[in-house]
Amino acid sequence: MGDDLKDFEPWLALWTLAPEGDVMSMPVTRSRLLPVRAGEQAAMLKLAHSADERRGASIMAWWDGQGAAPVLAFQDEALLMLRAPGGALVPMVQAGGDEAATATLCQVVARLHAPRGSAPPIAPPLENLFSALLQSGDPTLTRARSVASGLLETPRDLVLLHGDIHHGNVLDFGPAGWLAIDPWGLAGERAYDYANIFPNPDLASVTPDRFAARLAQIAQTADLEPARLRAWAHAHAGLSAAWHTQDGTDPAKARAVLVILEAAG
Repeated sequence: MGDDLKDFEPWLALWTLAPEGDVMSMPVTRSRLLPVRAGEQAAMLKLAHSADERRGASIMAWWDGQGAAPVLAFQDEALLMLRAPGGALVPMVQAGGDEAATATLCQVVARLHAPRGSAPPIAPPLENLFSALLQSGDPTLTRARSVASGLLETPRDLVLLHGDIHHGNVLDFGPAGWLAIDPWGLAGERAYDYANIFPNPDLASVTPDRFAARLAQIAQTADLEPARLRAWAHAHAGLSAAWHTQDGTDPAKARAVLVILEAAG
């Protein structure tokens, strides 16, 4: 095996796996993925780079294939999950199917949030995620900070959140339907899991008309108060902009959402 497979070797041996592709590195988390064959099943072996990613594995196992990719095994930094035969939702949006893609995302989130028979894994509070925005001194994010603070101080409908729902993190698993991958895992208000839909999958998706259509569709489908959902979209866009400032990356999508929201007063 090549050097790129060295860290995967113990897990390949433990779970009797055969590599079926090249190692892939996730750009933000730096976790690594390897397509494998587990007996007759096409699977994906993921090695987490951080404690947050390890927590995600236990959360995926707790979801038990209901709204999320089925977990075949997990231990320490390693997660073995079923591999999706299909792709993500991005092409659906690009082909003009934004309403259908939004409906799919809402269905997946609802399944993730559905009650289970056991207590969820312990997860950090959603407030922790917002530290970059709450501590930011950027004057252009003053309103977003205020909105975020108000929401976090008055939480509703607390659930175990995925934390990073978007069109690239929901994949087509064939007969099993559309399922989520790569959760962050946070404890907080369920409306937050819908907020990241608004700036995705690309900048072309962020227009006033599309924002309004998505807001109405998500609020109705998920039984959410439109003003509350709008506020979470505002808070999330501010958080995203603060992250991009920290990382020196392009905040265009987040800023576009902020412009739409703040232009409306």
